[in-house]
Amino acid sequence: MTSDKFRHQLRHEAQIWQAEGLIDDLQYEQLSQRYQFNTLDSTARNSFIAILVGLGSILIGLGIITFVAANWQELPRLGKVTLLLSLFIGVNIAGFWLWKHPKESRQRLGHGLLLLGALILGANMGLMGQIFHINAPFYELLLAWGIGVLAMAYSLRLTSLGVLSIILLWLGYWGYWGSAIAQSWSTAAITEVTWSSLIGQHMPLLSVVLFIPLAYWCRSGWIFALGAIAIVTSLEANLQTFVWGTSQSGWVTSIAFALPAALLWSYDDSPLVHGNFLRLHRHSDRHLKFGSFQAIARNLALFTLGVLFIFAATTAFWDSLAQSTEYNTPSRQNQLLLIDAVVLAGIAVWQWISLMTSQSRRRRQQNMTTIVVGVFICIIALVTFWHIEVANISPYATFIFNVMLFLFAAGLIRTGLAKGGRRAFWGGMLLLSLRIFYVFLLSATGLLFKSLVFILCGIGVMAVGLWFERHIRIHHPAKS
Repeated sequence: MTSDKFRHQLRHEAQIWQAEGLIDDLQYEQLSQRYQFNTLDSTARNSFIAILVGLGSILIGLGIITFVAANWQELPRLGKVTLLLSLFIGVNIAGFWLWKHPKESRQRLGHGLLLLGALILGANMGLMGQIFHINAPFYELLLAWGIGVLAMAYSLRLTSLGVLSIILLWLGYWGYWGSAIAQSWSTAAITEVTWSSLIGQHMPLLSVVLFIPLAYWCRSGWIFALGAIAIVTSLEANLQTFVWGTSQSGWVTSIAFALPAALLWSYDDSPLVHGNFLRLHRHSDRHLKFGSFQAIARNLALFTLGVLFIFAATTAFWDSLAQSTEYNTPSRQNQLLLIDAVVLAGIAVWQWISLMTSQSRRRRQQNMTTIVVGVFICIIALVTFWHIEVANISPYATFIFNVMLFLFAAGLIRTGLAKGGRRAFWGGMLLLSLRIFYVFLLSATGLLFKSLVFILCGIGVMAVGLWFERHIRIHHPAKS
């Protein structure tokens, strides 16, 4: 799908070509119809109005909550319940009616009211808890609120509600995780099993089940990206006990380091995108264009590899990993936390098998990139396992990860030069710069020498940047 930025640039250039006589009126009209120049102004205006409606809905919701809070003590219990339910039902009914209206202006207003209704849902839950004296931690309110908004997102297929539900559930999870850590340091063990503890312990799998289908249902790359981030971060948080604590395990630590990149890079939704599941909805949603989310997953995989290489390329990282810290957690909870890791590891293995068996249908460059990433992942898992279970190899592990970091950065820079991709090129440059800065900051050299090195690096970065932009203009004019 052509971006609005490209269409704006093309319209500007086409107008210049028409004024200079390079194209006639008929050719300009053909370009205008093909790239829909007449909708550019209305698209920008609609986006601006949608932002205003969303911001206004949030402010109205805060104003209503503040007004109710100011007069809350003077209302009887029945009046409070009636007011809360009436407000919630009324706003959502009005929002749904306007959202289904054929006029775009009313649809945007209805969208804003539905977003306001999702915010009122959380306020109602909190105030109902106060009315009936329900003592529960704040993270349980966030989790329940997120589940309610998630149900609204599935029923209405709205990206904004899906993003809000992911944020609420993600914040609720981290609230639970912080509470679980605080309890693990106390003398009392965690013995009570509640609905919130089950959600917290199995948030990675729940994120897969709840967020990834919602991304396809709403045709939203934002929901997919946030859902993938929720899967990886919750998985890493749940496995921290086995990585840095007294229950440290070599194979679990290897999974914690290698699984995120393996799971994301091997993700392939082409059978789903081109299959019958999504074709069932194309007749009712012809105005929506849908593509694969594989590129988003692979970009996230490269980001996780870059972050891991930055930290693991230091001796301090491996020395701290070899030292067992005092981090007490009940064994029953530890075993429950392993369920999600084992299931996701099985999914990753199945995805890699499917990916390697379908390599004959892919381009050679993609095959080579996949092989390199797979080798990196295997080395990460093997070195981590050997360091923890067999022998302390901090110097060798640091050297190996430094080599992989430089190869990874060089590969990103090469890809950026070959395809004119700024993100790949500057991502590789950023990795190299961070590693060089870290080495010089910890070196025993004087400040004068360090300042000289930083100045030279700054001049070098500016020179490389100017050269790269010139390279794009010459070899990739479409991306300049």
